[in-house]
Amino acid sequence: MTYLLFAAIAFSIAIIVLLWRGDPKRRRIAGLGNSGQDQIQRRLMLAALLVPGLLLAASGDSAAFLIWFGSCAVGGWLITVSAART
Repeated sequence: MTYLLFAAIAFSIAIIVLLWRGDPKRRRIAGLGNSGQDQIQRRLMLAALLVPGLLLAASGDSAAFLIWFGSCAVGGWLITVSAART
């Protein structure tokens, strides 16, 4: 079950990075052009981001779900902090 948890965290963090890279507002402010994702793509990626959490919750392992949830929050925070420094 531990490997499944780590895979869920890695998948979700990867989707968070993709959402961050394609954020239209961030790209516009940084002067990177308007080649970000459209609203439909972003919503589909958000749905994909939540699937591992739903699977962990459905499996009945509340500890794994909470670890995944916290890891996504901390991972998103770390991505934001590292991007602000560059």
